Amino acid sequence: MGRIDENKTNNSADNGKVANYVNSSVLNSLTLLTGMSHEIRTYINAIVGFSSLLRISSSNKEEDTEIKDQIYKSCEQLIELFDSFLDTAIIDNGGLETDLRRCNLDGVLAELIAEFREELKKTGNNEVNLETECHFLDISDTLIDQGKLLRIIRCLFQNAVKNTESGYIKIGYDYSNGSITFYILDSSHCYYKYKEFLYTEDMNKSLKIFFDTSSAVNIILAKKLIRYLGGTIWVNWNGFTGTGVYFSIPLKVNGITSVLGQEFAKSVDIY
Repeated sequence: MGRIDENKTNNSADNGKVANYVNSSVLNSLTLLTGMSHEIRTYINAIVGFSSLLRISSSNKEEDTEIKDQIYKSCEQLIELFDSFLDTAIIDNGGLETDLRRCNLDGVLAELIAEFREELKKTGNNEVNLETECHFLDISDTLIDQGKLLRIIRCLFQNAVKNTESGYIKIGYDYSNGSITFYILDSSHCYYKYKEFLYTEDMNKSLKIFFDTSSAVNIILAKKLIRYLGGTIWVNWNGFTGTGVYFSIPLKVNGITSVLGQEFAKSVDIY
């Protein structure tokens, strides 16, 4: 009888933990949605404002092109914000599916970095340089969920571009002990902000400290995708004032699943 009561107690405790997790997830999503409304209005106001300028007849084609670029940029940012939020909701509802494919990871990552260089040019910020520190894997037969991996890197890169006004953004990756570790380093002063968003259990409180909904959404989506892939994510200082975001995921090569290595994570917090 005592064993039955003990099992009931344990089950109740487990159910309580699940309920708390679900409630926390729902509340965080509602908080993000509320915060998004402000950023959405900002993007829409920019689109409307620049569109109004285009209605004024102008013979300056260079100026018109610049206005069109600003409209396009605001539209892209709005779409990215919606996509990231909707993807987090899909993960929370258990609608995510694994899509492992064989690919040449070096080639895929080289194309992604080339894409990032073009994206950085479009911002018009000549004060930021994109640097790479990639140790090519020389593995042609890699089995990985390419779509989710690229989405993670894009989320973290978007945050770096948004928050780095001058200096550099450095993207690197290395393969060791059966896992691949990526890092995005920049000269922004966002260590405390990223750490807050990454480890928070109360997003409402976190957004009151750092009101940056789009960065919060990107970090949460990246974290959930990394955990789904069996990996870990952490933040660390980059030099004395810069920010570094790292994540490590297991890599499947020639049909053998590797063991997740965390040698990069020594002495730092990981999630």
